[in-house]
Amino acid sequence: MAGLNVSLSFFFATFALCEAARRASKALLPVGAYEGFAREAMRMLVELGPWAGDFGPDLLLTLLFLLFLVHGVTLDGASGNPTVSLQEFLMAEESLPGTLLKLAAQGLGMQAACTLTRLCWAWELSDLHLLQSLMAQSCSSALRTSVPHGALVEAACAFCFHLTLLHLRHSPPAYSGPAVALLVTVTAYTAGPFTSAFFNPALAASVTFACSGHTLLEYVQVYWLGPLTGMVLAVLLHQGCLPRLFQRNLFYSQKNKYRAPRGKPAPASGDTQTPAKGSSVREPGRSSVEGPHSS
Repeated sequence: MAGLNVSLSFFFATFALCEAARRASKALLPVGAYEGFAREAMRMLVELGPWAGDFGPDLLLTLLFLLFLVHGVTLDGASGNPTVSLQEFLMAEESLPGTLLKLAAQGLGMQAACTLTRLCWAWELSDLHLLQSLMAQSCSSALRTSVPHGALVEAACAFCFHLTLLHLRHSPPAYSGPAVALLVTVTAYTAGPFTSAFFNPALAASVTFACSGHTLLEYVQVYWLGPLTGMVLAVLLHQGCLPRLFQRNLFYSQKNKYRAPRGKPAPASGDTQTPAKGSSVREPGRSSVEGPHSS
């Protein structure tokens, strides 16, 4: 029980620290520096929390749900996920310099998160953290299936995640936040036994790339190329194209948004109009209805 309390304290203390740093960065830094760098770095610190604590599966899933639920309210739109930043670039919603700045922030933030985690383990606040500190140099791989199957699993997870983000990007946080949190939790429960369901290249690189069991190329295929492929397919399915690269819709027909009113065809110039039966033609100065005694 003491180990659980220490791990939970580590998680929530990290979240509080990042929230304080985020607010200070937003107040002190220029808008561009904050939006492109600081908030992404803070997000990566929080992202590592559940895995760094070495929680059990049930508690890990619960914390994942809470993490993504609270994230929608607090961390000011930061993703902490390189594939999300690349999605924004492909959607022409972010410039190339802004995307590169976010990717750099995510990488540095993840390195800072790893350093903070090892420091926490070195304090040996619990027996579990002592064990984690001793095993840090000989960790086991999170990939527990073949490389092709692992790449397919990560691609499928990323595809569902990004397609949901695209569908909910204009929805209020009150609806999109719980939906994304629930999706991530279900995905982690389903695909966790195979690849740990990271679908986040920065997080996977930090947690499992240094572990024995597979080569760096195999890790790249599963945890980088897999999520990237899933993200590109989600954008293609949602948009029908990659707006950054080309505008032509490959999947869906483009219909005119405005329709011309449907009217009767105009009569030809040579046509003569014949009065209908029972109709009368008005003459100037005459009433349209003539009485029986009119002359």
